[in-house]
Amino acid sequence: MSDDKKRPGPAGTAAGTPQDKHYANLRRAHRDQKAGSKPGGAPAFRPRPSVPPGESAPEGLVRLYGLHTVRAALDNPGRKISRMMVTRNAAERLGLPDLAALPFPAELVEPRDIDRITGSEAVHQGVVVEARPLTPKPLEALGDASLVVVLDQVTDPHNVGAIMRSAVAFGAGALITTSRHSPTESGVLAKSASGALEHIDLIEVKNLADALGKLHDAGFQTIGLDSDGPTEMEKTFAGERIALVLGAEGKGLRQKTRETVTALARLDMPGAIRSLNVSNAAAVAMYAARKFLAQ
Repeated sequence: MSDDKKRPGPAGTAAGTPQDKHYANLRRAHRDQKAGSKPGGAPAFRPRPSVPPGESAPEGLVRLYGLHTVRAALDNPGRKISRMMVTRNAAERLGLPDLAALPFPAELVEPRDIDRITGSEAVHQGVVVEARPLTPKPLEALGDASLVVVLDQVTDPHNVGAIMRSAVAFGAGALITTSRHSPTESGVLAKSASGALEHIDLIEVKNLADALGKLHDAGFQTIGLDSDGPTEMEKTFAGERIALVLGAEGKGLRQKTRETVTALARLDMPGAIRSLNVSNAAAVAMYAARKFLAQ
């Protein structure tokens, strides 16, 4: 064999050594990746089509969607509904054989018609209503509830809705939030609450520390949940009225709130993960508090 046949060709050519071919392939793949295609010309990445965001609700109204959410709204005499869009299947599942008998306009539509106004990511299950939002109540309207939940700047509507659902399930008398740094009523919040929005008093306060003081005056023991709390939550329960206070994901309770509550407590968890999502922590705490109050 001649020296010419042994001599490797330029890198990236068929005349090179196996090592040359390997590096040439790597360079080609890198060029293809930068150009947005796989070797062979096929696209390496295809962006997802944009999701239609839906339309804004008319001024002064909110859109509520989903079977449980709408059924609860229909059954709530305090809910003022202006309009409904519903598919034939959803109308049957809601027990609405005669849409003309409803005290508001109701239109039989296709699912895509609802997609267009709610956005295609909303799980509307074939029904949406436009309604006036419920009016939050003042703290003085609390009544004789023995268990309430207080949220310290929890802003995620999914979490607030899930907490509402648990609060209704465990018989809490009210959900107390701040006027600022808390989500307004919306389709996302109502869907996460799965109808609970219609079954619990929502109380808004301007100053949370002042509200906690008023709860103390009313005989409530206020327990702030903190993953580093000095005492297990079950060991802090006392009295006949309990207010569970939970902070936002990540930052937790604010310093002023921590200084104002009756006690800081933790959920004792033996596993490797020592904290829960705020809605899950609320559900566990409400279960334990309800068992204590039932004794």
